Amino acid sequence: MASTPQLQTSSPENLMLNDIEELTVSLVIKNFNPSLLSYELLTMSGIVPSDWELARQPVSNPRGSQVSFKNGVNIIAQPNNISFVEGLGNKDINSLQFANIAQKYVNKMSNAEYQGISISPKIIVPFSQEEDGGKNFINNTLLNQGAWFNFGNITPQASLNLFYQLDRAQLVLNINPAKLQQPNEITISAVLFAGSFNYNLNDLIGDLRIKTLMDITNSWQKDLDTFRELIYQKFLQKAVSEKASLFDS
Repeated sequence: MASTPQLQTSSPENLMLNDIEELTVSLVIKNFNPSLLSYELLTMSGIVPSDWELARQPVSNPRGSQVSFKNGVNIIAQPNNISFVEGLGNKDINSLQFANIAQKYVNKMSNAEYQGISISPKIIVPFSQEEDGGKNFINNTLLNQGAWFNFGNITPQASLNLFYQLDRAQLVLNINPAKLQQPNEITISAVLFAGSFNYNLNDLIGDLRIKTLMDITNSWQKDLDTFRELIYQKFLQKAVSEKASLFDS
């Protein structure tokens, strides 16, 4: 996956300033062999520009393959699935390449049997002033405490899986406590919000399936905006406008 950018210590009042965001387009492909993904395939076919530099030596085998580039784009293949991943970091949202590369892949591999597509945003929210801030946020803010809470020697660590049915897709949301390791060996407590907008393509055939896949990929910003609204307004109860600097396009 994309590497975690360094964080600076922030106060609770500036909780969202150093949030980490990552975006993924995942294609579900019937009988897809992960070993088909290689740096040579990506560059010789024109799926990625030939001047993109590798971040590390590619991995390619039947269990899983990965090609990672220095610009932050990662392409990960697993049985029946290929994902295009990129961290937002300080990039302008219009400069992100992950969805464009996914579309180029589909154009070159148009005969593959695509069964579904997922747009998967992640947001990692640091709680830098509290050692167990991520765990406590889930236990104390999202859950109602009961007899289950006072059992054993330490506070339990909880995670949540939520399913939302939207007009255009099903949204699956996983909420987990996380830790961010700093270069200075300081560990920052955080919460990971991992979403997945899932679209089924099985009822579509031929050119209509490819067109629908392309349309969904083109609308990834709509899914990201929906996800941000859910996380910041409904869970963190912060106005989306407070992150305007990250939303600018």
